[in-house]
Amino acid sequence: MTTYQQLLRNSKLDPIDARLLLQHVLQVNHAWLISHRDDDASEKQIEAFQQLLARRAAGEPVAYLLGEREFYSRSFQVRPGVLIPRPETELLVELALARMPPASSGKLLDLGTGSGIVAVTLALERPGWQVEALDISTAALAVAQDNACQLGAGNLRLRQSDWYSALAADEAFQLIVSNPPYIRADDQHLAQGDLRFEPPGALTDFADGLSCIRQIIAGCTQHLQPQGWLLFEHGYDQAQECRLLLQQSGFEQVSSVADLAGIERVTLGQKPAG
Repeated sequence: MTTYQQLLRNSKLDPIDARLLLQHVLQVNHAWLISHRDDDASEKQIEAFQQLLARRAAGEPVAYLLGEREFYSRSFQVRPGVLIPRPETELLVELALARMPPASSGKLLDLGTGSGIVAVTLALERPGWQVEALDISTAALAVAQDNACQLGAGNLRLRQSDWYSALAADEAFQLIVSNPPYIRADDQHLAQGDLRFEPPGALTDFADGLSCIRQIIAGCTQHLQPQGWLLFEHGYDQAQECRLLLQQSGFEQVSSVADLAGIERVTLGQKPAG
């Protein structure tokens, strides 16, 4: 017989990846697995675990194998067809929340919502706000809708849209946030690691990495209220160019904020009052 501990030792995978996959097969948490590590695995469990090991060894992301990923202390559904949530995107959420006082109300727009991690999180953290989330992908919107329903984000509305195209001419928001595709088309990282399995359209603009950001900034003229804020995530080397784009469009209080790794990851600016 083979114990759970032996299965993990023989997996030849990163220990954390292997543990998460085994917990998924067993449908148990880490504490249970520790206390039962010397229990014997059934043949069915061994077979299911080995299948996941093979898929992971071929490069398939753990998040897709598990069907979920934690973001801002909540579990979100993740499926092929949407970007895998990343810890650095929590910075975008924190910066948005700082401009959404808990006792206030208002309207926020999330552009290119993907699995909905940003929109759902902001809707849950600020239930007095109305959150609109747009994405061109029907597959992504389906995942976002499942996450909104599962987590109870009743103040969130999802719509299919190519950036601002589905909005009425007079729709305006106090905050607009986005984590758009910003990887350059020629970036070698697109052919490496988890990125090989993620939807290309959620990663790259198939150009210089800034074309989507330019569209987002241009649309703010019509859809961001005076003194409203625009915040967006971008690449590790794009902060200076993003600040310049905002300044050229007349934004004030333009700045970039670094993530926990010290990389300028989010740039923001405020629309003038007049």
